[in-house]
Amino acid sequence: MTPFAKRVRDSAATLGEEKLISRIRVWLGAAAPRPPAGPGDDCAVVRVRGCTHLVVTTDPVVLGRHFDESTPPATVARKLLRRNLSDIAAMGGTPQFATLGWTVPERTRLGWLEAFHRALGRDALRYGVTINGGDISGGSDLAAHMTLFGTSNRRPLLRTGARIGDWIYVTGELGGSIFGRHAEFEPRLREGRWLAARKDVHCLIDVSDGIAKEVGLITPTGLRPSIRPESIPVSAAARRLSKRDGRSAIEHSLTDGEDFELLFASAPGVPSNRLEREWAKRFRTRLTRIGCFVSLDHPAGGGLDMSGLSGFEHLRKAPRG
Repeated sequence: MTPFAKRVRDSAATLGEEKLISRIRVWLGAAAPRPPAGPGDDCAVVRVRGCTHLVVTTDPVVLGRHFDESTPPATVARKLLRRNLSDIAAMGGTPQFATLGWTVPERTRLGWLEAFHRALGRDALRYGVTINGGDISGGSDLAAHMTLFGTSNRRPLLRTGARIGDWIYVTGELGGSIFGRHAEFEPRLREGRWLAARKDVHCLIDVSDGIAKEVGLITPTGLRPSIRPESIPVSAAARRLSKRDGRSAIEHSLTDGEDFELLFASAPGVPSNRLEREWAKRFRTRLTRIGCFVSLDHPAGGGLDMSGLSGFEHLRKAPRG
């Protein structure tokens, strides 16, 4: 379903902001509390009980960047929520409530907006999230911006904290997200909370822009990642994409982005592989040790050279897989 209507009577222009907000409350269903906790006032008033840390993230979906006119509105809604959930997972948090801001061209189809919000309401309830308010503005570009709030009674896992000798792990499989996984994926919330509870896990980040970029963000000054190329969990989608465009499957797995897996550093296991064995008892999600952090003068020893690789960089025009 294209987001844009051919007839004015089918478009957002027939309602205006206040009536559209009223419709959105209906479409979101039980995921939208009544004011003042839900949409309808200047601010949402939300109580957070038993909370040690409040963790907050924001991410958009923009037509022409994150989806196109052929993308089903329900898929767009799930992508918006889950890319924000992935950030909460990377902090070891539990999602709680969100606000939603829209830029809506006048010719936006009401049926598209309804399908989006009904799907968002269903997915929000699945993850225990309420939609507590937001804003709508007219504009030339269709875009939805979500701010998601989560809580954590544990230490929030940061991008910093890795140490020399730490093992580097990644969940799931990587690359080829363009074939659908970028929009339909399961945020690693349970896994993130479990990792945050472990003292041997030193840092954590979600893989949104490709691990060639993300691993650099968790690498301490004076160290470098020593990664074994054969250890990279290359997805079947990355291999399929490699056959189509000629780039290697491993390059796709390192640079494509939008995998929304977790990348983290952990102290070497004592006894060896303790974390991996305990992980296997709790999760079906694949976990792969891909390398470790070493000093800058450490011999390369057949490790992966990522000096010419980078993940997705926003505001640059470099091609993306």
